[in-house]
Amino acid sequence: MTDSPSDGARTVVVTGAGRGLGLVAARRAGADGFRVVVAELERERGEHAAAELRAEGLDARFVRCDVSDPASVEGLAAAVRESGRLYGLVNNAALANGVGGKEFWDLGIAEWDRLMAVNARGPWLVSKALYPLFAGQGRIVNVASDAALYGSPRLAHYVASKGAVIALTRAMARELGDQGITVNAVAPGLTECEATETVPAERHELYRARRAISRPQRPDDLTGVLSFLLGEESRYLTGQVIAVNGGFTMN
Repeated sequence: MTDSPSDGARTVVVTGAGRGLGLVAARRAGADGFRVVVAELERERGEHAAAELRAEGLDARFVRCDVSDPASVEGLAAAVRESGRLYGLVNNAALANGVGGKEFWDLGIAEWDRLMAVNARGPWLVSKALYPLFAGQGRIVNVASDAALYGSPRLAHYVASKGAVIALTRAMARELGDQGITVNAVAPGLTECEATETVPAERHELYRARRAISRPQRPDDLTGVLSFLLGEESRYLTGQVIAVNGGFTMN
């Protein structure tokens, strides 16, 4: 493990933190006392998010990162090295806008590969680059989706990518357990935010009808679980997938 700055601050990196669940996760991590790195592809969005968090009195900085680009991810690692002792990583960045609607046989190779590069390869690239910066105990939380648990139709590439995240979570947990780093995943349901604005009405209705808690899911419905998984009390929990979806799926 590498040396870290001497100010004692514990850093949590949240990818895709410019909006939606990522921003909510970054806000909660900051409120829990962590120094937050807002890792976001869209510069304006990321800078605005970090400024918003700082205006709330939280310790936050923006670092531009394309999780599908190894060079960009290495740049994130270099920036994190300067931010303090790395303690946590939330792999949240993903493509979700406008990805549904086609049966698996109608998907093109380019759209399959583009989504996999971000949703499946991205968490691996970021975890690989940041792992050497952890100083002993740490937490990694991967954001999957209950679509991978339910097997949502006309969404095969997205479902496969989030299934890959679940499998990656388990593999990483095995490899990092004795190093004091836990690796878990959360599987949100269909959440009301910018990323789901293009989801067809029929899918929203499906979730409403099948949830045990029928009200729409909001990004802040995830914050308690994320806070727990990043905290000390989850120290003996690893390799698990927690579905937070109002009972849409029940394991």
